[in-house]
Amino acid sequence: MGTKIEYVDTTHLYATKYIRNSKAIAVLWAIFTICYAIIGIVAFVTPEWIGDPDNESAGRLGLWQVCQRDEIFDNCKRRWETILTVPTFSFQLATFFMVAAVALALLTICFLIFLIFMKSTRVFHICGWMQIISALCMIVACAAFPFGWNSDDFRKICGPDANRFELGLCGIRWAYPLAIIGCRRWCGLGDTCIHIGHTSCASTTRSALSEFTVQR
Repeated sequence: MGTKIEYVDTTHLYATKYIRNSKAIAVLWAIFTICYAIIGIVAFVTPEWIGDPDNESAGRLGLWQVCQRDEIFDNCKRRWETILTVPTFSFQLATFFMVAAVALALLTICFLIFLIFMKSTRVFHICGWMQIISALCMIVACAAFPFGWNSDDFRKICGPDANRFELGLCGIRWAYPLAIIGCRRWCGLGDTCIHIGHTSCASTTRSALSEFTVQR
């Protein structure tokens, strides 16, 4: 009988420790989720995807903003009003999926408030899948972007030799690699979130079983 009680106590302590560790991981996940959402927003709005790596005044280009040199000013900033005004279908596709990725990232953060009203397992599963879909959208955006390098707007900045997957006079600036890194990290966060959901469910089950055994 004493052995049975010791086994029950050990199981209960294990479940309690498991839940505590899961909560700590969940807090870290929430912090990194906010950080990488900010990274996605910065990568989307900045024109620092492609440009002259040595001379900023020569021109820079991103998904939503273009900086070109004109006859009067060193830099001329221009933003696209809608996705349809973005030149070439490839840039439109990249912009659309980047918008979807950022929107899902922000929606994931907003969805955390449902932890107050819903079961944490369900919330973490939903947030995890939203993060994975967001990562896939960002992957499509990064993959589609080089297909628009043969556009007239791109060649105005990077020269006539620019073509698909050929930068001409330009080079890759910091925002494009940042978006690519964000794809991988965001997918990892989604997988972690789903794992937290499974862990929370398993911990709750262990706790319930241990309490049931004690009552018996």
